[in-house]
Amino acid sequence: MNDDYLWDRSGAPDPETVRLEETLAPFRHRTRPLDLQRANRHVPRGAASKPWRWMAAAAAVIAGAIAVRLMTPPAQPTGWRIDRTAGLAQVGREQAVVSSHILHGDVLRTGAGAQMALSAEDIGRIEIGPQSELRASTDRQVTLNRGMLHAFIWAPPREFVVNTPSSRAVDLGCEYTLNVDSAGDGLVRVLLGWVAFQFHDNESFIPAGAECITRKTAGPGIPFYEDAPEALRTSLARFEQGDAARLGGILHSARPRDGITLWHLLTRVPAQDRSVVFDRFAQLVPLPPEVTREGMMRKDGHMIDLCWNALNLENTDWWRGWERRWN
Repeated sequence: MNDDYLWDRSGAPDPETVRLEETLAPFRHRTRPLDLQRANRHVPRGAASKPWRWMAAAAAVIAGAIAVRLMTPPAQPTGWRIDRTAGLAQVGREQAVVSSHILHGDVLRTGAGAQMALSAEDIGRIEIGPQSELRASTDRQVTLNRGMLHAFIWAPPREFVVNTPSSRAVDLGCEYTLNVDSAGDGLVRVLLGWVAFQFHDNESFIPAGAECITRKTAGPGIPFYEDAPEALRTSLARFEQGDAARLGGILHSARPRDGITLWHLLTRVPAQDRSVVFDRFAQLVPLPPEVTREGMMRKDGHMIDLCWNALNLENTDWWRGWERRWN
């Protein structure tokens, strides 16, 4: 754009400026001679020769804002609808209205003691707890920035995703509660089905009856059953905080049911600790003859899968299918 034309209408304008002026022509202010004389009385010496400068600059800002708005398509509705609210529940800056639809990009907030419930016919139900903030990215992706989300999902596995500051929770056909604190750390508790936690190359698979923490700097942690021995849960919490000496407490207190915790440990502990984890895992879980200690020491992928299958949970062919790229 020619700057001289912008400030005092000298020089040649570019085509985009001409188009904007033609669009805004019906709203142009027409100054009377007397008005201009009165205005110039208050203009500093030397500035009155270019009375259009400030008006041209203001018009350019307004025209640019209008152009951006005209070029931005309106937000489309998602499949989510508000079913119930309690207390201070907002969509954007407005009070949430029951039966209204959530738009792509809407931010939902609840105050202290407030709640909001959503449903989508083809997806499921979501309840948002007090002091929560949720962004509806698309029909099948939301972002929980903070607070609590309880989800009951009947969409096919892998179709619904909740992003958090520390991980991505992929629904594998389930019901679960997800909490995110002010630091961005989270905790998921699974009631039905499975949830997969993912952050870069770090993955955790959490079955019904289990829970798993996730940290903003490290991603998902190691899942454990809620009924696991207190010694295991305490040792695991300290271990994940960096106390490597707590590994022995995890292994000593583990039950056969806690093989899922040891399976996740197998791929995360340092090489020098992998053998002791595998030995305890093999004591608790009957393994097929194809699984060898040497193979597990080098983290053979096929043997890791066989160890998972030995837990008699979902087969690896099933849960590996969740690993698709989400756009």
